[in-house]
Amino acid sequence: MNRTDMAYRKSAVEGASGFGLLIALYDTLAGDLRRAAAAQRANDIEARCREARHAFTVIGYLDNCVSCGPGGELAQKLSAFYSTLRQKIIEAQVKQSAEALEQQMKTILTIREQWQRMDFRGPAAGNAVLQASGVMHAGGHPPVQTQQSA
Repeated sequence: MNRTDMAYRKSAVEGASGFGLLIALYDTLAGDLRRAAAAQRANDIEARCREARHAFTVIGYLDNCVSCGPGGELAQKLSAFYSTLRQKIIEAQVKQSAEALEQQMKTILTIREQWQRMDFRGPAAGNAVLQASGVMHAGGHPPVQTQQSA
């Protein structure tokens, strides 16, 4: 990350709402996955692992925030989502699949968009974020994504 990116992020975070901070973390996570996919395509395994490791750190932070909160159905769904996300990133690394990393990035960006909508609307039912983004099925479980063989 260069100085301009750091300055932009610092100014975005200062004075941000709770949703704003959450959105910034999702932006960071999406960037990590984008860079990991690009590194995989360039066969730069060290860079891919570095980006994936940072993604795991961000996911851990997000999951920890959920765990320390008041709990409830949304917290359980988010925790399950973060667990599944970790698993999918590990699978993508084992398979050395840039496409799988990009798929997870798209999922993160979809949820990010929903958090951003909620930020503009004000407090609302958080379950709407996961269900509107298609990340959670009505039963409250993350969808199972399968990779197609080429």
